[in-house]
Amino acid sequence: MQLTPTQQLTFGWSALAALLALALWLLGPVLMPFVVGAVLAYALHPLVQRLRAWGLPLVLAVLLTEVLLICLIVALVMLVVPILAHELPRMRAELPGLIDALRQRLTPWLAQWGVNIPLDWAALRQMAAEALNLSLQDGLAQALASLRIGGSVALAVLGNLVLIPVVLFYLLLDWQRFVRHIEALVPLPLRGDYDSFVQEADAVLGQYLRGQFSVMAVLALYYSLALAAFGLDLAVPIGVFTGLAMFVPYLGFGLGLLLAALAAILSMPVGEAVLCVAVVYGFGQLLESFFLTPRLVGERIGLNPLMVIFALLTFGQLFGFVGVLVALPLAAVLLVGVRRLRARYQASRLYTGH
Repeated sequence: MQLTPTQQLTFGWSALAALLALALWLLGPVLMPFVVGAVLAYALHPLVQRLRAWGLPLVLAVLLTEVLLICLIVALVMLVVPILAHELPRMRAELPGLIDALRQRLTPWLAQWGVNIPLDWAALRQMAAEALNLSLQDGLAQALASLRIGGSVALAVLGNLVLIPVVLFYLLLDWQRFVRHIEALVPLPLRGDYDSFVQEADAVLGQYLRGQFSVMAVLALYYSLALAAFGLDLAVPIGVFTGLAMFVPYLGFGLGLLLAALAAILSMPVGEAVLCVAVVYGFGQLLESFFLTPRLVGERIGLNPLMVIFALLTFGQLFGFVGVLVALPLAAVLLVGVRRLRARYQASRLYTGH
């Protein structure tokens, strides 16, 4: 069967896309800083343009944007450090009592149901105490030993931490030139389809980012106020961290829940701690899952919860943690392509029969 020129071009670009996907899969660790840099550059390019509209030179606008991003990341990390620094010493002191209280409550309750779990509670207490009583010197020694054992992994992590800001700087500096070079590669017969696809994908991604930032802001305010209402220590840093960490679906919620549970158990009776965490985070999850994300994110990009979970698992399996970060925006772009293919198929003779 003879292919038309348009079909030949479509086949060629499909083959090129498949080769690029294969290269991303095979060279994932090498390309990771470039992929992260490209995603950040796309998200931050409008801010650079806004700063330039205010009269700043391009280089200064890029530097200011990157400094703001680094400050935001450092601030997010510093939200967690005080929590750990404040709670770990208390945990070290109160852990034996917590384990004894758990044994006294759990053993009779299990005995009522005829369940007998032969746990060595003394050994469990000793193991937990040893894990929490590591001195700074022991921690540094273990860290150095891990670096010696997995030196290549450590060097790769450090290299990426240095390389990502460099890649981001040059991408932001030459973003428009890169876009023009990509557009120049598109064959003229496909230019109309390419332009409309890029415009629709850009609109979807913009809606996703705005919706996601709105969800993060609302949840940060909610968790801070709700935890403070229960009298939890460090309610504001834990609440703000939980809200901002929601940028990584499910993982951010899990980390926030863990930190809140740790702080609650160490600052109030166990029953009150369980009630506090269950009510605040249970209602927060309902608020995020059934109201905020569907209205502010899901409906805008057209992804239902099952598609969100599938995208997270798929991209996480293929590209690791970076895949989890970019799963939803990439899934939204793929959804735009699927919609267009479906519309073209339904308008074809194969579907209509004439």
